[in-house]
Amino acid sequence: MRITVWDLPLRLFHWLLVLCVAGALLTINLGASWIDWHGRFGLAVLGLIAFRLAWGVLGSTHSRFASFFPGPGAIARYCRGQWQGPGHNPLGALSVYALLGLFAVQAVSGLFTSDEIAFSGPLSRAVSSSTVNTLSSWHRQTELWLYLLVGLHILAIIAYRLRGKRLVGPMIHGQVEVDAPVKAPRGGGVLAFVVALLVALAVVWLANGSWIPTPPPAPAPAW
Repeated sequence: MRITVWDLPLRLFHWLLVLCVAGALLTINLGASWIDWHGRFGLAVLGLIAFRLAWGVLGSTHSRFASFFPGPGAIARYCRGQWQGPGHNPLGALSVYALLGLFAVQAVSGLFTSDEIAFSGPLSRAVSSSTVNTLSSWHRQTELWLYLLVGLHILAIIAYRLRGKRLVGPMIHGQVEVDAPVKAPRGGGVLAFVVALLVALAVVWLANGSWIPTPPPAPAPAW
């Protein structure tokens, strides 16, 4: 039998995150003329991560972090082939946490980066130059880890497909096949969606730096 596991907000989040991460990776490699778009994609990623964190508390059953926390016991049962469940398996849950964490680090550090030529992050004016230099270094160094984790995620999808298990389809239509009846997901209604969306919008507004006072112009030189 087929049941709906992934709710619509989660599926929209997933594909919008794919689009924005791909856009950020593409524009950073297209040269300085695309750097502003890289920053916009980064802001979008941060807003999406904020939405997912809120939805991980307010969303429907299988969207909640508590429903797929990868404890040692669950990981051991999965490795022995004894784990069963309609949502994320324990290794998939580890991948979710790792990707969300890395995307968050990349997006937040990007707010404070500066190349001193073409781009300064929207919050770089709020911290010291040494902090900007440190976070700029982190932003560049963690890019390789991002490629690595995304590559592993894609390889896992391919490996599961070769074993006859489709992971992409359920993230489009939200349904999976189960052998035994399970409880229908609960929660994640309209009010929860509105609250999560407001959280995401508030985070994007804080991250865009519009609230930081514009520094006064430098005084004219005395002659």
